[in-house]
Amino acid sequence: MDTDADAEPGTPAEAGMPTGAGTPSATGAHVASGPHAETGTHAECGPHVESGPHDESGPHSERGTPAEAVGPLIRGVGLLRHLTEAGGTLSPGALERATGLARSTVDRITATLARMGYVRLDGRDVVLAPGVMRLGNAYLAALRLPALLDARADALADELDESVSLAVADLDGIRFIHQATRRRAMSVSFRIGDLLPAERTAPGPLFATEWAEQDWARWHSRRTTDPQAASFPAVPAHPAPADDFPDRVERARREGWAVDDQLIEPGLVAVSVPVRDPETGRVACVASVVSHTSRHSADSLRTGLLPRLRTAVAAMEADLRTAPAPEPGPPPSGLAAWTTASKHELGRDFVESLARGLTVLTAFGAGRPALTLTEVSRATGLSRATARRALLTHAHLGLVTARPDHTFTLTPRVLDLGFPPLSRTTLPRLADPHLRALADRLHEPTALAVLTADGTEIQYTAGAGASRVLTVHITVGTRLPAATTSLGRVLLAGTEVRAQGYALVDEELESGLRSIAVPVRDRTGRTIAALNVATHAARRTLDACVRDLLPELRATADHLETDLHTASRFTPVPPS
Repeated sequence: MDTDADAEPGTPAEAGMPTGAGTPSATGAHVASGPHAETGTHAECGPHVESGPHDESGPHSERGTPAEAVGPLIRGVGLLRHLTEAGGTLSPGALERATGLARSTVDRITATLARMGYVRLDGRDVVLAPGVMRLGNAYLAALRLPALLDARADALADELDESVSLAVADLDGIRFIHQATRRRAMSVSFRIGDLLPAERTAPGPLFATEWAEQDWARWHSRRTTDPQAASFPAVPAHPAPADDFPDRVERARREGWAVDDQLIEPGLVAVSVPVRDPETGRVACVASVVSHTSRHSADSLRTGLLPRLRTAVAAMEADLRTAPAPEPGPPPSGLAAWTTASKHELGRDFVESLARGLTVLTAFGAGRPALTLTEVSRATGLSRATARRALLTHAHLGLVTARPDHTFTLTPRVLDLGFPPLSRTTLPRLADPHLRALADRLHEPTALAVLTADGTEIQYTAGAGASRVLTVHITVGTRLPAATTSLGRVLLAGTEVRAQGYALVDEELESGLRSIAVPVRDRTGRTIAALNVATHAARRTLDACVRDLLPELRATADHLETDLHTASRFTPVPPS
């Protein structure tokens, strides 16, 4: 039975870790080079367990698990995957049934993840929180491809007025790393991090042109055991296509592009072109233009849009050739001390080995795509023995690849850990739990608002009420004059407001109504929304509003900005 202790035997040399194939790119990031970029085996680590795209070693599938793997970490990763596949919300009872774990174990794992900001408890449900996106952000930052290519993809989407995506290979599937979607009634709904079977996509045949014999064997095995692709939660229910994938791969090899003619879903069509790593010539990622049959047929995509897609891909490859080496950002700091302090505070409810294991993934990032065991230990503050066991466990779960040069890289499977459900979030959704918590603490209503396009009005986008007889109740969508509201004055940012950092309005909109507001800023420091607390003049003086409400309001804005900055690092977060 696994314990929560981190005591381990002596630390072997870094060469004693399992090795696998992986190709470093010219951009300083690990290029997802198809299904062969995976962990191999090593005598010290025991046999490698693999059961398709969602290999999950839980309490009922521990055969083949390396003896030194961290059991709590395996179970915590499994719980995050179940939450992800369920759309981000499950009750503890549902998690108990899905994972096969005891309720007490589920409660300890969720308490630990809540402490880390990866989940929150909402009534009786466990809900994925924006903090979990730090794991996927670490992978995307280390990969570098979204940062280098997303502007080209967005520009192509604007030019064609169609959705454009970037995808990398993940074993015998493809996984999205960027989506530029169109705002229309019928549009593509795939999310960053979604995994699709290669044979039902346009990028799949292009990645498969580089498959080795073992990769084809894996694909045939998966097709035999899962012909309906039920192990890919993002795939809509649809009869499996004809088994002509090998022919499509050969055609893609000859022509250098591929199409999806309603293989994922009736009505959906796509055309794809590979973006090749300038140093290795291998497929770094695949760019796709996606539409539906009321706008384009597969043939019209080929004749009308393929040339422009190829032009954009040529520009992307030029960007990869000329991209300067990344400057390593600061690694996370104080993680080991934080987990130790959390253990002392929460006691048995905090699973320290789970928290430490997950923090290992955040050691990677921009300028840190491949790290040695020593570098991971130094970045996290963990002992080499603890870092080694975490890396071995992540390699077993398919989240980390060990390379022959004794370095490690993250794999696209890290995006399985909570990223897809949160990649389509909005600022009001991020704000909602913070507003409710603030209203509960102050017993006053709170609201979030944005400025309308003409700058004369504010529009309420989220709010939380207070359980009082006399209270302010303004519904989402309501518009009010910007000049007479605290929210509006923050958004208009007059000289006085900029200097003091808040706006206080006394009975200008309505007799007896006082409100105080602060800005909410995006990653660039630009004010995109405002947050306020409203009260009645009989309850609080103006001085009391500044003394009692302003600190709580600013703390809430800080928490919201932290979530916003995490969620918006690689995905757009609409302000309304």
